[in-house]
Amino acid sequence: MSNTTKIALEDSLKRLLLRKPLDKITITDITTDCGISRMAFYYHFKDIYDLVEWCCVEDGTKALQGKKTYDSWTEGLTQVFEAVLENKPFIMNVYRCVSREKMENYLYKLTYHLIAGVVEEKCKGKNVTQEDKQFIANFYKYGFVGIMLEWIQDGMKEDINELVGKISLTLHGTITTSIENFTM
Repeated sequence: MSNTTKIALEDSLKRLLLRKPLDKITITDITTDCGISRMAFYYHFKDIYDLVEWCCVEDGTKALQGKKTYDSWTEGLTQVFEAVLENKPFIMNVYRCVSREKMENYLYKLTYHLIAGVVEEKCKGKNVTQEDKQFIANFYKYGFVGIMLEWIQDGMKEDINELVGKISLTLHGTITTSIENFTM
């Protein structure tokens, strides 16, 4: 039942974002739109930004299902870009209304799991500390998020497949090399 409520809140937020900016939407607007009480909202989220973060992470998690391996990470990244594009009104509204730091944090959570899965897979059988694995995943996460933020800022005009192709060419073999460099 609780996931149903969260999804209803997400749907209401996304519907409302088609009509007005995030900073003009209230919790009452959202709860009235989906027909639940304010108490139910606060049971699940501390504020609207918490709901926004949950929406971003939830959409990204759906996009990444089963795409966290070395052989499928480009497909996973493509699906993250596609999920962002499918939710363009939502993302653009959020991008304009929240601080860059908050937007980065939403995207960091989204991309970290993709990269950490790849790093973890490539580290099997190698003597790499958990701290070093996290460092490698964080390093690439920052690159992905920087590219994605620039793409969002430019209105999501660049073709997703071309963009992911450029990222793939840039990173070809570098994650493996990074892991080898950290192997003790």
